[in-house]
Amino acid sequence: MTRKKALVVRGGWEGHQPVKATELFLPFLESSGYDVRIEESTDVYADSAEMAATDLVVQCVTMSEITADQVSGLSAAVRAGTGFTGWHGGIADSFRASSDYLHLVGGQFATHPGKEPCERRGGEEDNFLPYTVTITELGREHPVTAGIEDFELHTEQYWVLHDDLIDVLATTTHPAQPWQPWHRPVTSPAVWTRQWGAGRVVVTTPGHNLDVLDNLNVRTVIERGMLWATRTASAS
Repeated sequence: MTRKKALVVRGGWEGHQPVKATELFLPFLESSGYDVRIEESTDVYADSAEMAATDLVVQCVTMSEITADQVSGLSAAVRAGTGFTGWHGGIADSFRASSDYLHLVGGQFATHPGKEPCERRGGEEDNFLPYTVTITELGREHPVTAGIEDFELHTEQYWVLHDDLIDVLATTTHPAQPWQPWHRPVTSPAVWTRQWGAGRVVVTTPGHNLDVLDNLNVRTVIERGMLWATRTASAS
């Protein structure tokens, strides 16, 4: 069997532990038949030969910046069939200033609502809320999420701005709390896919820390997303 080529690109804000987080998935990739290359910057995206030979990009780069050449190279690779996936801020809160990147991914982190002000203590836990990840009808049939039931998490709950080209496999609903400025519950995509040219994009919004990534449901979705996003025979 020909081994696939996976490119892990990590960096950006250290709060999401990009090294430790990505290393959780290296054994899975290697045992699933991938040769894995790791890059600590997005410079590789501008290397057209390297990107053309890559079947899957796993990105964990929160915030940070990307050059026009780099995002152009990434987008061209995905259009030609390279898969693109990631979790949480490593893909949904990357390169805020790049409209081309946002167009590729189809959704962007806006906020994670916090606890009632009187309960906040100044740490990251101020933004940890209990919430449900609800599998959609499409998600119940899709290879990434089939067989997974709705599940509960206690972590950051991403509010996502998105477009209509994404296929939503799971959602999460933000309640309208008295201390918040919105007046009715708001539902955000929690897991989605996107077809971009011949390539597949998979975004999973849970994944703030290693504990969340070790949640069986979250980890299963991310790992299946890697396999599903990988270049298909029709895109070769």
